[in-house]
Amino acid sequence: MQKKYLVISSSLNPGSNSRLLAKAATESLSKKADAELLDLRDYPLPLCDGGEAYGDANVRILSEKIKNADGILVAVPIYNWDVSAAAKNLVELTGKAWENKTVGFLCAAGGKFSYMSVMSFANSLMLDFRCLIVPRFVYADGSQFSAEEISDPQVAKRIDELTNALVQLGRALIAV
Repeated sequence: MQKKYLVISSSLNPGSNSRLLAKAATESLSKKADAELLDLRDYPLPLCDGGEAYGDANVRILSEKIKNADGILVAVPIYNWDVSAAAKNLVELTGKAWENKTVGFLCAAGGKFSYMSVMSFANSLMLDFRCLIVPRFVYADGSQFSAEEISDPQVAKRIDELTNALVQLGRALIAV
């Protein structure tokens, strides 16, 4: 049975660099496995309120997609030294669906120095939902993009390395 992977673009910005990373990762992953790109702009979500928001139709759809994925790559913009609120809100609304998933990250930031900002998000997934975090992630700053494309070939190389690692970890988990 072929593994199914989900690439989540968590930016709500129409000109998002993290979405470019998500698209490139989906293309790379599609050469190796069944991959789906999920864009949060296509699934407007309520803010998590600890109650009624969990019953939202889009929350149910996304929970099912996350639950059915064998591995997930999350493309996040970095705002104010942290992942976007939209990404955190997604996890708050779909929490249990993330249990025991292999998760990797693609991060787009304005500058070079917030590369560790994804760690608290990763720790939450690891500790709260027992996710296996891929120990390799892609971090790209604004200088590695031009217009509507990734301009740095090293970023494309790192995306391929990340998708390879995600698939390899998935295979290793089957063997365990």
